[in-house]
Formats: sequence, C-alpha cells, structure tokens
Amino acid sequence: MNRFALAVSTGIARVTEAALGPYQTAMIRIGFSATWLLFLLREFPHRQELYGPDGPWNWNLAEQLISINGAFTALMWSDGQFWFETVYVLAVLSSLLLLLGWRTRAMSVLFMVGVLSLQNRSIFMGDGGDNVLHLMCIYLVFTRCGQVWSLDERRARRTREARARGEHVVDRAGPALWGVLGLVLVSAAFLGKLNGDWFVPALLCVLWSAQALWWVVGRFARSGQSRIMLDVVANIVHNGALLVIMAEACLIYATAGWYKIQGSRWQDGTAVYYPLHLESFSPWPALADLLSAHGVMVMLVTYGTVAVQVAFPFTLFNRRVKNILLAAMITEHAVIAVVLGLPFFSLAMIAADSVFLPTSFLRRLGDGVARTRGRLWARFAGGGGPGLPRQRGPKGLQGRPVPEQPGAPKGAPKAAGSARTPGPAGGPGDNPGDPENPDHTHVGFPA
Repeated sequence: MNRFALAVSTGIARVTEAALGPYQTAMIRIGFSATWLLFLLREFPHRQELYGPDGPWNWNLAEQLISINGAFTALMWSDGQFWFETVYVLAVLSSLLLLLGWRTRAMSVLFMVGVLSLQNRSIFMGDGGDNVLHLMCIYLVFTRCGQVWSLDERRARRTREARARGEHVVDRAGPALWGVLGLVLVSAAFLGKLNGDWFVPALLCVLWSAQALWWVVGRFARSGQSRIMLDVVANIVHNGALLVIMAEACLIYATAGWYKIQGSRWQDGTAVYYPLHLESFSPWPALADLLSAHGVMVMLVTYGTVAVQVAFPFTLFNRRVKNILLAAMITEHAVIAVVLGLPFFSLAMIAADSVFLPTSFLRRLGDGVARTRGRLWARFAGGGGPGLPRQRGPKGLQGRPVPEQPGAPKGAPKAAGSARTPGPAGGPGDNPGDPENPDHTHVGFPA
C-alpha cells in the first residue's frame, strides 16, 4: 500500500511540478510552424487561386458550406481583397515568429487562427498533411512550447540575470500585444463575426482571460502561492496536451496501418508500385521507374510500411525498438517527399513524429546547431578574424567564452536547467526544468 501511495504521489508530482518534454515540444513548434510557413511562401504567387475571393471555390460556395458545418475562418469576415491579403500576411508572420519562439503563447494562438482561417476557407486544398496540421495547431496552443530553443527562453534568461543584479525589469510588450488581441476579439464579437461553431471563439476567449489572470497575479499578487498555483495548472494543461499529441500520432499510424491491411494491393505486396506511376505523384519519373523496377524491393517496402505503422504504437515502452521504427518512419516520409512530390505532407508527419524523439538526441542536435551558429557568427561578424583569437568555451568553439553555471560540472550543457527525469522510452518525460522558474518566464505574460 505504501508503494502504491508513493507511486501515485510521484506521478502527481511529475505532472504538476514541471512541463514535461520541453525539447520535444519545441520540435513540434518548430516543425509545424516551418511546414506552414514554407507552404504559404511557396503558394504566395497562387494565393488568390487557392484561398482568395476570386478562386474556384468562391465566396458564395464557402459561405454556404460554412453555414452548414460552422467552421471558423476569419476570411469570411469580409470578401474584400485587402482583408484577404491582411490575413495571409499575418499567417506568414505568425508562423515565422512562432518558429523563432517570440511570444510563443500569443503566436501559437495567431498561428492557429491563420491555419484554420485559410484551410476552412477552401477545404479542398491539401494533400493529407493539412489534416495533421489542422489538429496539431489547436493542440499546440495548450503547450508551453517556448521553454527551449526560443527567443522567449533567451529573454527570460536575461531577465533573471538582470534581476540577479538588482535591476527592475517590467514586461511591457506582452501586455500591449495581448491588449491589441483582446481589442480585436471584442470588436469581432461585437460585430457578430464569431458566429458559427462555438469551440474556437470560446477557446479564444478562455485563452485571453487566462493570460489576463496570469498578468494580474504576476503583477499585483503579494504572495507567491497564487503564481505557483497558476504554474501547476499550466503544467497540467501542457502535459495533457502533449499526451494528446502523442495519442494522435499513434492513432494516425494505427488506423493507416490497419486500413492498409484490408486492401488487396497491400495484401499481395504491390501497393507501392501504383503511386510511383501516377502522373500527379511522379516529379521524377526516372527515379520512380528505378525504384519500381525490382519486384522484391516493391514487396518489401509495401509489407514493411504496413508492419511499421501497425507495430509502432506498441513499441513506445521499448526504447531501442521505438527508436528504430521511428527512424524508419522518418526515412519513409523523407523518401515520400522526394519521390512522390509531397514535401509538406512529409514535413507535417515528421513534425508529429518528433514528439517521440529521445531527449539525448535532441540535446545533441541543439548543441550541434549552437556550435555551427557560433562558428558562422564568429566568421561573418568578425569575432574570429585576424587579431581576435577564438576562445574555447564549455560548449565548444565559440566566438566568446561561455560562463559556467554555479555548481554545474565543467562542460555541462547550457540549456535552461540541467535536471533530467527519464520518462518512458526516453520520450517527453525527460525534463530540464528550472526549479526557480519552471516555465522559463518572468513576471508578466508567459512564453
């Protein structure tokens, strides 16, 4: 009985004390925002035909469909050209800022609004990856996705350093940004633009109210207990959303695999052959012919695809097997992007897969990117030019030495916090939370 109580208390502490999987959540943020940003930029010359008022799916058709399904889209607030261009540019801008991790809480909301507005305006524009992005943009709103690899994390670190020196730091950009968003939300509700399905308007109102409460508590509460309670609630919401993202990814693969088993072409091992010879999915006909010329290879790829998709959800608690199948699926999506000409579908699926990547791998990846960035910055900014010798810091070759953290061993990673709590299969349970500031933010608006 004591062991059971101890296990329960430990589990509750893990869920409430920290937002788990900071690196995995950052990968999801970067992956989906980059996918949507690249798609919008590629289709910028064709935006009028895809989502504009003069496209084949015109305003009247979209209005009739939305009156039936109640889908949310800000593009239906006006049929003017200026409003369409404004929404499209804001979708691009919010994707870029979310990718960089600037005000991630606000940008995740704007990112969701941009995705839903464009996709619900013309529902027939997509290749399958849009469905994944459609769901994940909603889940991403509930996560604390700016803990690492973001401008928010750097801003929070600098704020802590400034306060340690006795400086008074006040966040003005956060309240101003959320004030503008609140004004837009109230104006849209007053003008009757939030009609239709209740979920998205209600979610926007709840998110804005939560941010207002967070700012009031951080600004005026004399006791730290209120802030701790809000941190606990935010951690629970984050961890629940991360669990839903993992379950969604497993559900996608499981249903895809089991439906494939029922198809006769997948049963006889020839299913992969046919899409390679469809004109719409053959950007490289010579490459497709080369891959489909060997019947044994086609059969192995067909059966292997089904086996990996069906088996993956059952391997999550076996670290080695899970990582092998995860590498196989990421490789498969990379091949699909090149051979079948579906880059954004593949990017969306790889972004969903990244929630299962091991924390150790992601930390090494981040360190490698930081070293490469340091070398490039030292080379092009003159930090490593003649007469300015480079100094080797704890994280490798940098343009300047990196200060050691108090009490940290020499060469320890400089991510925010260093404590790691291993989770199942090396997934989102690994957490580098900062005990003094679990969400890596300062008093004001959370990242």
